Amino acid sequence: MRAQRLLFFIHCFKEQITNEALEHHYHTTQGTDSFAEALSYFPEPESYRLDGEEYLEHLQRVKGAVDIPVIGSLNGVSTGGWIKYAGKIEEAGADAVELNLYYIATDPDVEGARLEDDYIDVLKAVKPEVKIPVAVKIHPFFTSIPAMASRFLEAGANGLVMFNRFYQPDIDIENLRVKSGISLSHTGTSHLAQRWISILYGRVNLSMAATGGVHTAADAIKLLMAGADATMMCSALIKNGIDYLETVLDYITTWFKKHDYVSISQVKGSMSQKSVAEPAAYERALYLKELTGYHM
Repeated sequence: MRAQRLLFFIHCFKEQITNEALEHHYHTTQGTDSFAEALSYFPEPESYRLDGEEYLEHLQRVKGAVDIPVIGSLNGVSTGGWIKYAGKIEEAGADAVELNLYYIATDPDVEGARLEDDYIDVLKAVKPEVKIPVAVKIHPFFTSIPAMASRFLEAGANGLVMFNRFYQPDIDIENLRVKSGISLSHTGTSHLAQRWISILYGRVNLSMAATGGVHTAADAIKLLMAGADATMMCSALIKNGIDYLETVLDYITTWFKKHDYVSISQVKGSMSQKSVAEPAAYERALYLKELTGYHM
């Protein structure tokens, strides 16, 4: 028995398919005039090489090569012509679309409520373009994640992917410049998604997927017990190779048998906070317990 279904994600950035790269350049360089060296951290618009047609062809090839669901991922921050590309992703054979809302707010004059409205507007613009499910990949920095989850549901989202991990630039103090670099996740990274999936499970009628920090079978099982419908693994496969996935699945199968589980539904949400009347009070109690019980 395979404890979890496999999914395949293919990412596409709006800068690859429209002329909105200048808008992206504006958004990502807001505020950098106060630190000139920071300008070199962000890619120039012409650095996006893959065009939209190549992406669609790649998606079609993947879909024809595997018998697992294939999800196309659109990465953008605003409404515009690029949104109609979601329909082309569906035509290419994708089983669902992930709307990856990656935006770093740097303008102090733009209030959080406006940014939240922008996210909802993008979802509302994408949803009519496709018949397949649409999931929204979000960051963990909303003032109220449950409230935003409810808004996404009302706007037509079928699922949430938690969480987007903003890449952090570093500073080279010898050469006086900002340097870029991708830091792979680690096992502990998944605790954030685990916490919020546990809180939202049974309270918001959305499918939930966890991403970031899924490195072992135990990581995947914990997220399933919190209430996740899917867990995403990337960094672990980069480190260990694609064959590592078979090791993870074998362990999950063994774990299910060891604990006498015969279906995923028995496990999913079994350790969530669904039965807790006041999750906020529960979280506060856990916080106090950890602090008062900690010893060096």
